[in-house]
Amino acid sequence: MKSITTNKQRIFGLDVVRALAILLILCSHSTILIFPESQSTLIKTIQFFGTIGVDLFFVLSGFLIGGILIKQIEAKQTKFKNFTQFWMRRWLRTLPNYYLVLLINIGLLFVFNTEVPKQLYKYFFFLQNFSNRQADFFTESWSLTIEEFAYLIGPILVFLLSLIFKKSSKWLFLVVTLLVICVSIFHRFIFDVGITNSPNDFSWSKSLRKVVVYRLDSIYYGFLAAFLAFYYALAWRRYKWISCGLGAILFMGIHVYIYINSLNPDHFSTFFNVYYLSIVSISIVLTFPMFSNWTSTTILKKPITAISLWSYSIYLINYSIVLLSIQQCVAISDLSDLIKLGVLVFYWSATLVLSYLLFSFFEYPIIKFRDSAQVKRWFAS
Repeated sequence: MKSITTNKQRIFGLDVVRALAILLILCSHSTILIFPESQSTLIKTIQFFGTIGVDLFFVLSGFLIGGILIKQIEAKQTKFKNFTQFWMRRWLRTLPNYYLVLLINIGLLFVFNTEVPKQLYKYFFFLQNFSNRQADFFTESWSLTIEEFAYLIGPILVFLLSLIFKKSSKWLFLVVTLLVICVSIFHRFIFDVGITNSPNDFSWSKSLRKVVVYRLDSIYYGFLAAFLAFYYALAWRRYKWISCGLGAILFMGIHVYIYINSLNPDHFSTFFNVYYLSIVSISIVLTFPMFSNWTSTTILKKPITAISLWSYSIYLINYSIVLLSIQQCVAISDLSDLIKLGVLVFYWSATLVLSYLLFSFFEYPIIKFRDSAQVKRWFAS
């Protein structure tokens, strides 16, 4: 893919996944802004689907990056130099936005006279949630650390195994993928076994769902999908609707099971600690044959593509910068319903406008530079 803005090379279904994921997250955060103390079933359901939005991003990222790595393996580009080029291209896509927004968040600490979190330096090295819960600062960055480590570990393992076995193949890629998935599940099993007492401030989401060592597999289910899509393309297309139906049944089935058995992740349920996150990722993977083969020329294509392009900027800006700034300035609970609606409109408008500006004047120029002939020659040298 030459550029993320080359429309002919974009897959509409994957843009739908990105747009759906970020809109689910925005809706979830909207309820946190307007109804922070609500225990309503509807509000909790909206917030739940916000968490699913992040899982969609994980699987999608793994699917796309896994596809790139497979093409490198097929082209016999498995020297360390080749993976260094892969990382440089990936970092030019993700790191500039991350560090800019991190610095803005640090600035807001001083603007609002907020306590500086301990071990702030970890945020500069993506270590803030590597093996323990993250501080309540720049909280949305938890998912970015998982992605960055996933993109480091996979190529390193492929490189090392290719040295050991003197060759690289699709089976080596599959072994690496399954190895990371198994190790992540094993870490969650150890977490479950080790939990014996409930701290007063225990949160399953913060202590497990948002910690790198427990969540790397969520990216590698996307790698697995990329493997199937590339090497078994005919079956991938032929059975897309059957697969999508199975994914929907699996997704609904596990949540019916949770409801019937009144399972709660904060009560140390082994089901949540060990199995739940994997099952959600697998149910999402099963929908990808449909999404990755979905083409469209409808009137919705343009706005969906735009939201997809802005999704990374939206994700970084919407919560810590926009939502928390609003909460610092306005006592939401004291407002009338009409004023709350106005605040909600402002939240969405500010998020979209700032994200558009970040994408257009910072993120996109860096991507154009990355995809320029000059940089490509440098990567190729």
